[in-house]
Amino acid sequence: MSKRRLMMLGPPGAGKGTQAKRIASEMSIPHISTGDMLREARRKGTEMGKEAVRYMDAGQLVPDEVVIGIVRDRLDEDDASRGFVLDGFPRTRAQAEALLQMGIELDAVLNVVVNDETVIGRLGGRISCPSCGAVYHEKFNPPASADVCDACGHQGLIKRDDDQPEAIKSRLEGYHAQTAPLIAFYQEIGVLVAIDGEQSPEDVHDAIAEVIG
Repeated sequence: MSKRRLMMLGPPGAGKGTQAKRIASEMSIPHISTGDMLREARRKGTEMGKEAVRYMDAGQLVPDEVVIGIVRDRLDEDDASRGFVLDGFPRTRAQAEALLQMGIELDAVLNVVVNDETVIGRLGGRISCPSCGAVYHEKFNPPASADVCDACGHQGLIKRDDDQPEAIKSRLEGYHAQTAPLIAFYQEIGVLVAIDGEQSPEDVHDAIAEVIG
């Protein structure tokens, strides 16, 4: 039987969001990302959503108990009963333990492994459109015309502050510190699967497909 309750793990720039969306689409199960959930909770104006908005509007991190509440509400929806792909949650061991306490056991945690140099190369080449938010890569996915957005025609693409080399290194340090206990936790449970993220996106997808069956 195929594994249908999945979680994607990996550093920024690993391509896990792209893979998560593709798997979810192929399996007809929802792709559940923390960012999307928080935006949806804000739109719906749920109690947990209002709570999250208070923190987001103050520029603060949304506390675990609020994020967990929003995730629980989302996983209670009908479409998640057939399975799901979690992307961006859990981020900490405390969140992972809370997920288990909800009675939600994951079939596989897919850890897309990419070395730091690769991440810096991928993210350091990212440029985006300040007008519509479209994202390009100087090397792997440049716009058709230099410095012009394909999507909206805006001239003058920018490199975001968090895609500068020092910012990327700082994000990676934070990721490794936060995620090491999470990786150990899922290793103990026996559901962690390492996926080589240095491969092409197609090969990464094939490796994931082989694991989930």
